[in-house]
Amino acid sequence: MNGIDQIIIDFLGRNPRRSSKEIHEGTKLNIGYATVKRMLKKLNESNYIEIEGQGKGTKYRISPAYDVSKPIDLNEYFENEMDDRKMIESFNFDLMSRILPKVELFSGDELEKLEKLQKRYLENIKTLSDAQYQKELERLAIDLSWKSSQIEGNTYSLLETERLLREKKTAEGKTQEEAIMLLNHKDALDFILEHPGYLDPIQVNRIEDIHSILVKDLKVERNIRNHRVGILGTNYKPLDNEYQIREALQEMCALVNAKQSVFEKALLLLLLLSYIQAFDDGNKRTSRLVCNACLIQYNHCPISFRTIDSVEYKKAMLLFYEQNNISAFKSIFIDQFEFAVRTYF
Repeated sequence: MNGIDQIIIDFLGRNPRRSSKEIHEGTKLNIGYATVKRMLKKLNESNYIEIEGQGKGTKYRISPAYDVSKPIDLNEYFENEMDDRKMIESFNFDLMSRILPKVELFSGDELEKLEKLQKRYLENIKTLSDAQYQKELERLAIDLSWKSSQIEGNTYSLLETERLLREKKTAEGKTQEEAIMLLNHKDALDFILEHPGYLDPIQVNRIEDIHSILVKDLKVERNIRNHRVGILGTNYKPLDNEYQIREALQEMCALVNAKQSVFEKALLLLLLLSYIQAFDDGNKRTSRLVCNACLIQYNHCPISFRTIDSVEYKKAMLLFYEQNNISAFKSIFIDQFEFAVRTYF
């Protein structure tokens, strides 16, 4: 999107449902009316704006698809406490059925960057022996198990995690539940690596299987929730009806399976499994593993999330809960994919 496009979008954000003539006059752009009409047509084709009416009664407004991807500054957004933030407080039923199917989650430049990194990954692993590749994969698996658990409050250090997963030696002063969480995470990832096609296509029962491995021997229900759950730091309220939750999961699977881009599939799994909050606990851990299962299935570089700040991760996730906006989380995904390619392989 160029600067003039953004001026039109900003104008419609302040003045929804305006005609092309009103847009031309209101933006005061130094271009002809016919040019503005061509730009409006292009913005509509890109799903950034929507059209109401016909002929002289045609009006334009910002599309929900634009709201999904428009840039939002996290620091500025979270200057306001949650009770002061204007947010979507309930589950958006249109998100997966009407909005996300029309959205290209990555820009052309972003996709080009990701595809170049993926090409580099494929070139790099060609030079590795099977033993060398497995060694790098194990290193990534330890980092992923540590960081994914740390995001959820686990206090094991990276070195303590490595010792636990390699030697099965627990760290002093840590709880048994913390050790189980890490061991389960590694078991779930090992299962994915041993069954690389298990989640192709994505199915609800297969996601439940991964979650069950993650919460084994922890005081967590394995089945889909049938009660209300709250999320710390936000007024967003996920679905609380078991049947609606299952329908949402099925809709998510259909959406992901229909996407052609592996990067879009992986990003959607990261976001939507957390958004739906299908389980009593372990939703974000499940989302990170299922995302990696998708990448591995299509021979893409898996992601460890090792360098992401836990608070920034949670803020980006809250932004998606409250605004259905992917901008901050997409940046995390791209940065962590680049880190994985440059660090492990």
